[in-house]
Amino acid sequence: MYDFETFLRNHKPVDHQKPMNNNGVMKHIIRVKKMVHLAIRLEWISKDPFANYKLKIFKVNREHLSEKELATMESKVFEIDRIDMIRDLFVFCCYTGLTYVDVINLKHDNIVEASDGEMWLRTCRQKTDIPVNTPLLPKAVEILKKYKGNPRAAVTNTVFPVISNQKVNAYLKEIASICGITKNITFHLARHTFATTVTLSNGVPIETVSKMLGHTKIATTQIYAKVLEKKISEDMAALKSKLANLSC
Repeated sequence: MYDFETFLRNHKPVDHQKPMNNNGVMKHIIRVKKMVHLAIRLEWISKDPFANYKLKIFKVNREHLSEKELATMESKVFEIDRIDMIRDLFVFCCYTGLTYVDVINLKHDNIVEASDGEMWLRTCRQKTDIPVNTPLLPKAVEILKKYKGNPRAAVTNTVFPVISNQKVNAYLKEIASICGITKNITFHLARHTFATTVTLSNGVPIETVSKMLGHTKIATTQIYAKVLEKKISEDMAALKSKLANLSC
């Protein structure tokens, strides 16, 4: 297993991709570990090659857009249609928590009107097939209206025009540069922004956020979520007020 790890660390892809970082190497080894454990359970092998091997996974700082950065991206006027569309896709996911694959495959049937007249998003995550039910925020509804009847989307019978993830991420780098955002923006950052900036920092309980993200464990949501200083300040102010009332 250590030899395999050395091979992965020294592997140099022949295409445009960068060499794997530590966690990328560990992901490949985790996949091998699953197959090895299956082989042991089926008695195909008698010795576990992972018995003396330890995975070394580094903690990664998950980026997200701040309120100011999100507002800047929303309000920016783009003259080029393709850039404008990618910005809309990204912002839509900042307000819904959808991943790239889920938003690009979104159908009109997934947008429903509830009995209270509010618009809801009802779909299943392609990765896990877990149902996702989310009330749509006004900004998300506004973007949906903008793409209603879009001719490119009509060809694929989807809500938004279909474009590859590779192109989306390339255009997002361009958008970030235009908006003066220095963070390394990928499409998945929209999901982190939904969890942190849009929901948790505005007082939405983590259990509710977890359900809207389609997670089965709160621990998974905690990877995405960060408690911002603004939220800490607001919570402590509420506590001070409560303690002051008790002492009166």
